[in-house]
Amino acid sequence: MGESDRLLGADVVVDWIAGNAGFFPDKLATVDLASGRRRTYAEFDARVASVAGFLRSSGIAPGDRVAALAMNSTDLLEIMFACWRIGAIYLPLNFRLTSDELAFILTDAEPSLIFIDEQFAECGAVLQSRVAVDNWVAMDGLGGDTAFERALAAADPVADMIAQEPEDVCLIMYSSGTTGLPKGVTLAHGAMLFSVINTAPSFRTSHDMVGLTVMPLFHIGGTNAFSVPGCYLGATNIIARGFDPGATLAAIGDRALGVTHFFGVPAVFNAMKAHPAQPGTDFSRLELAASGAEAVPDALVRWWLDRGVVIQEVYGMTETCGGVCLLGVDDIPDRIGSAGKAFRHSPMKTIAEDGSDTGVGELGEICMRGPHITAGYWNRPEDNAACYVDGWFRSGDIGRIDADGYLFVEDRVKDMYISGGENVYPAEVENVLYEIEAIAEVAVIGVPDSRWGEAGCAVAALKPGASLTLADLRSHCEGKLARFKRPAHIALVDALPRTATGKVLKFELRKSVPAMLELF
Repeated sequence: MGESDRLLGADVVVDWIAGNAGFFPDKLATVDLASGRRRTYAEFDARVASVAGFLRSSGIAPGDRVAALAMNSTDLLEIMFACWRIGAIYLPLNFRLTSDELAFILTDAEPSLIFIDEQFAECGAVLQSRVAVDNWVAMDGLGGDTAFERALAAADPVADMIAQEPEDVCLIMYSSGTTGLPKGVTLAHGAMLFSVINTAPSFRTSHDMVGLTVMPLFHIGGTNAFSVPGCYLGATNIIARGFDPGATLAAIGDRALGVTHFFGVPAVFNAMKAHPAQPGTDFSRLELAASGAEAVPDALVRWWLDRGVVIQEVYGMTETCGGVCLLGVDDIPDRIGSAGKAFRHSPMKTIAEDGSDTGVGELGEICMRGPHITAGYWNRPEDNAACYVDGWFRSGDIGRIDADGYLFVEDRVKDMYISGGENVYPAEVENVLYEIEAIAEVAVIGVPDSRWGEAGCAVAALKPGASLTLADLRSHCEGKLARFKRPAHIALVDALPRTATGKVLKFELRKSVPAMLELF
């Protein structure tokens, strides 16, 4: 029996879209920026009914997985809620993965049907020869004449949601794979509901919200910031095909759209910062600008703050159904660098290597619990056993919680390195390095060192025309970082390798960068 079942009972699983269509049929539900399609909740509900009818006629039964390999569009929201209406499990796929990586996921999750964007037809052809999925449905995410649209036009609509339990899995999202092969994070109906309830007061999400989604909808940041909460609350959800800094600035500045809520990883805010349209953009309607998925550099927050945009750092992960804490508006600028306080249904603590609780302000692995947290990974019983301790989910992140309850995230456990017996957390060093004007993006890793065991290497991509030496870098760190934390090496690259959601692939850097250096 799941946590959400104990708290609420089985009647927690209801149809959000049909409910909103009943109360607010004429409210604008979705705007698809690429195609210009705009749908009210009544129209949204009708589309969901058609997709559900098509899925049912295709033999999709409760518990079956339905995958989508597609760029962002409002079609994906309709597919997700159609899956939920008939008890199927929605499986959004990362379209930036290779065919090998996608084949691994499809073999692991075994979907019964795959919706695929026509632009990924070449990848789809490769996958069809490698995975045992017979039903492939072409779409374009633009409302064009495709198999998807023809199927919906011919479908017998399904209006009613089947009975389901809070612990029934409704969504599987595969992790970004920053440390190796991805794992399927299972999220249940109760978790999705509590992710909305948990975050709404702090995020100030409401029926009047207009959320702009530029993050990919295969990522929890795209799904839960803020399209899924918007669909629950009867708000307006604007979906961009993908992130483009100029188009995003135009959407935020568009008075007619009236965007109030926006989430982007730090790389998104960096790209908008550098875009020539940024100085002329009107940000006055934004009620919340949030960033997360990796450490948010202090310098980036302060730069935007000087221009009237308050970036609130949020901390969370796919396994927690999105955010578990947020830095409040009133805490900026005094507490920049903190990820804020835990949401009301997200108790948090830090633990030592032996599993014991750490003291106030002491570093430890961040753990959390609550009804919004995954019950485990798909087909990974060994990982499920390892990621919980006494009912607390182990995040794999290192941090500390101060006497006032503010969380400070230092780094991933796996990214920490030890130099001369001292723990070094790269995020702390990166935060200082981002103050250097020449640096466009930077990541710090530990590399072998004959004297200290490991030493830091700053892997940096510079702004056009800029130059930077190790001496410049170390001079900047003087007085800001202890000597053992200062990088002993610098490696200049054109760009950092990143996942589709913007996270730096440090395990790739740890493989490639040492060969570029004279280490011994």
